[in-house]
Amino acid sequence: MTKITNRTTLYLLLILALLAWGGLLTFTHFVAPDSVPAYSIFFVLLGVALSCTFTPMAYFINLRFLSSRLYRATMRHALRQSVLLSLCIVLNLLLRSLHSWNIFTAIIIFIAAIVIEVVSLARK
Repeated sequence: MTKITNRTTLYLLLILALLAWGGLLTFTHFVAPDSVPAYSIFFVLLGVALSCTFTPMAYFINLRFLSSRLYRATMRHALRQSVLLSLCIVLNLLLRSLHSWNIFTAIIIFIAAIVIEVVSLARK
């Protein structure tokens, strides 16, 4: 059984990020946002693009600045952090497109993401 290295994962995520951003650009160019499936596909593509973009950034920030004896930066942590951050952004944009966004819901969404991250780090 072969093990995928962090370098390979980073390269795959960067390629997937470029493909997701290209797919999002192509989708928004050719499809009008006039139906629920179009909105759903847009937000899914945006979530994938943001997650694939934020994962290498989170990994390098954790590796460079937060790496210690107690906390070791892994790709799994970076992926979880990037998914949480992209989920926060997508949820806020979704609420904004439904005209039900306000600053309090944004704060609650980000606090929930922080609580999830703290709980997941406390389990270690």
